[in-house]
Amino acid sequence: MSGLIGALADRVLGTVATLREDVAAAHRRDPAATDDLALLLTSPGMHAIWTYRLAHRLWARGATRPALVIAQGARSITGVEIHPGATIGRRFFIDHGMGVVIGETAEIGDDVMLYHGVTLGGRSMERTKRHPTVEDGATIGAGARVIGPVVIGQGAQIGANAVVVKDVPALATAVGIPATVRIEAAHPEEQMDPAIWI
Repeated sequence: MSGLIGALADRVLGTVATLREDVAAAHRRDPAATDDLALLLTSPGMHAIWTYRLAHRLWARGATRPALVIAQGARSITGVEIHPGATIGRRFFIDHGMGVVIGETAEIGDDVMLYHGVTLGGRSMERTKRHPTVEDGATIGAGARVIGPVVIGQGAQIGANAVVVKDVPALATAVGIPATVRIEAAHPEEQMDPAIWI
């Protein structure tokens, strides 16, 4: 019995730590995020990722129908569609939320940020890896479309409304339709230009 209580306590503490980490990530990335309670109650991006985590656990255990129902409910409420089969790392933040779509085989690393209207979509009807991989620390601007099993490198930035169909190297900035790499920086702080995101 004490083992079960200990496991439950660990789960609760882990969940609380994750929520705190999510709130801290929002504060780092959103200058309008000044009130923890308001974030917890009103952030559709955070609500979407929290619901995704529940749906993903069910998906991983083979309960695919309940997972899809939960994901659909979250989509209806938040305007963010995250397939429960996607893999998402820690401190993931979606600013504004509305219109984001993340496909089933998408893989997202830690400390990634998406703005509203981003699609991580597929371009194949085969049951293979068909959605993007977004590595740690990448930022994808509003309305961008990243299509197919491309890789967005660590710390890369995708400009607003870009259409990405080829890999983007680490620490690069890609803009345009189709997206082309315009800037490659030796250090991430050299390329942090918020104007390309929104």
